[in-house]
Amino acid sequence: MLIKEFRVTLPLTVEEYQVAQLYSVAEVSKNETGGGEGIEVLKNEPFDNFPLLGGKYSSGQYTYKIYHLASKVPAFIRLLAPKGSLEIHEEAWNAYPYCRTVITNPKYMKENFMISIESLHVPDTGDQNNVHELPPEKLKNREVVHIDIANDPVSSSDYKPTEDPTKFKSEKTGRGPLVGPDWKKNVTPVMTCYKLVTCEFKWFGLQTRIENFIQKSERRLFTVFHRQVFCWMDKWHGMTMDDIRALEDKTKEELDKQRQTGEVKGMRADSD
Repeated sequence: MLIKEFRVTLPLTVEEYQVAQLYSVAEVSKNETGGGEGIEVLKNEPFDNFPLLGGKYSSGQYTYKIYHLASKVPAFIRLLAPKGSLEIHEEAWNAYPYCRTVITNPKYMKENFMISIESLHVPDTGDQNNVHELPPEKLKNREVVHIDIANDPVSSSDYKPTEDPTKFKSEKTGRGPLVGPDWKKNVTPVMTCYKLVTCEFKWFGLQTRIENFIQKSERRLFTVFHRQVFCWMDKWHGMTMDDIRALEDKTKEELDKQRQTGEVKGMRADSD
């Protein structure tokens, strides 16, 4: 089992990020769906009485999605896994500012595969030691990784000039560009996503390799996604939660159509 806590600092308020994240998830979903692959939304509904983070949060929005992902999986997994097994199920309990996401593969790997992503969104610069209240034995095994959306390298296949925080300036808010190694100390507002990723892949001979691949993939996804969140600010800024729910309903219809037609799209697995 590998435990990493990714900390992504952004020049947003915690309230703004709630809208920004949901807007960006809807947009990214459309870019990842087509040609028989992509994201199928089965449920998107309120939940209550589901205690999270020691009971501090217990109500919010529940989503259940299936990712049809054959081309997004590394080649050595495609060779080993039978056809139809590369379906990833994602359940998420969004009790903002806390969210828990659990990813499984119930058809094939069953209890031998699990990724848990616990996110807490805090108005700080990412310097709190244990916001997820981990017990000592887990804290000892946790590795902290700071993600800098302006300065961390991204691959040429992931890079877009329009999604470069060092070049973007928001017309609506005047924020950006994010320049220099110390930009986090010089922005107002500021917040950090503390994303605790626990992954388990029980497959003899492949466990370490796959768990490392998963954590590397999560870092890549978090980096690219949060660059988009910031650079799409003028698209989502000013939207309400009602606007977001309407967008999600519309996106679900589009995803259902796109998945049946067109070509495979989106972010592929890095070469292995």
